[in-house]
Amino acid sequence: MAAFVLGVSSSILATMVLVAAGWVWSSRPRWWLVGLLSRLTGTGVRRVYRRQRSAEEDIARDLLRARWVKVLAGRGNTLTRDAFAPLWSGSIDRLESVQVLLPDPEAVPGEWLARRATDLAVVDPGFTAGLLRDQIRANTSYLAAVARDRPDVELRRFDLPHLYRVIVTDRAAYITFYERRGHGRHSPCLYVRAPGVLYEAALHFFAVTWAGGSPEAPEQSTRVHTQDH
Repeated sequence: MAAFVLGVSSSILATMVLVAAGWVWSSRPRWWLVGLLSRLTGTGVRRVYRRQRSAEEDIARDLLRARWVKVLAGRGNTLTRDAFAPLWSGSIDRLESVQVLLPDPEAVPGEWLARRATDLAVVDPGFTAGLLRDQIRANTSYLAAVARDRPDVELRRFDLPHLYRVIVTDRAAYITFYERRGHGRHSPCLYVRAPGVLYEAALHFFAVTWAGGSPEAPEQSTRVHTQDH
């Protein structure tokens, strides 16, 4: 399963990088041209954000309109912030389900977390493998507490390379390409609409990773958080 997911992951990454490379410096006035090319090529790309953090306002708006949401994140810090708060409060009437995939901080030997921490330490000296694991544990504990009272929220863990963040709704997807030596918030992000080649690729990647992930029990997550902190 892991080999298959990695193969799918590599294919998606190669395709998306080709699209993103030419448009990563795009500004809002050029989005109409990106949309035109999207319709001509069938890729579904509508916007390109130079930095992921520039997309947060648009993500928050799209989440309020979503019927279902699927998120694969490299750490999950953004899941505890304002943009995602309506998902956890139950204030979106039309929302049917939320599925979240976070890295497994207890994975043995946990080489992917260690590798990601090593890369980030080049630009952020305080970032260590232990810190990354602690942050993931804290975010997992937060979401596990939400899931305990919300049957429509599911949480699973994965053990794969940290390549990108994927947020998919029934209407669109936001795909962040993690820079090797840079935090996700500083990395480029694509906004793709459904239907489209890249939207379907992102949805497929999430589905395959979800199928191979490990369910996170709310009670277990709470105990881990208490012990570690």
